[in-house]
Amino acid sequence: MTHTPHGLAEDLPDLVDAIREKKEQDAHFARLVEDYQKINEAVHLAETDVEPTDDLHMNEMRKKRMALKDEIFRRVSA
Repeated sequence: MTHTPHGLAEDLPDLVDAIREKKEQDAHFARLVEDYQKINEAVHLAETDVEPTDDLHMNEMRKKRMALKDEIFRRVSA
């Protein structure tokens, strides 16, 4: 498993401009992106043992990150 941060720009490179535009137009969408960035940073810090956590918490954070990314993708692709 890699410990690479999963930034939206890296994971959804074709949608970077659409995400930026949607953030400017939709406050709820902007909040989703902000929440994604926060949980993504927390996962990365845990994976690299900067801020270690137990496996259960790690899995819950990863699930939340995935759900947020799916929601962001769904909203920007609609």
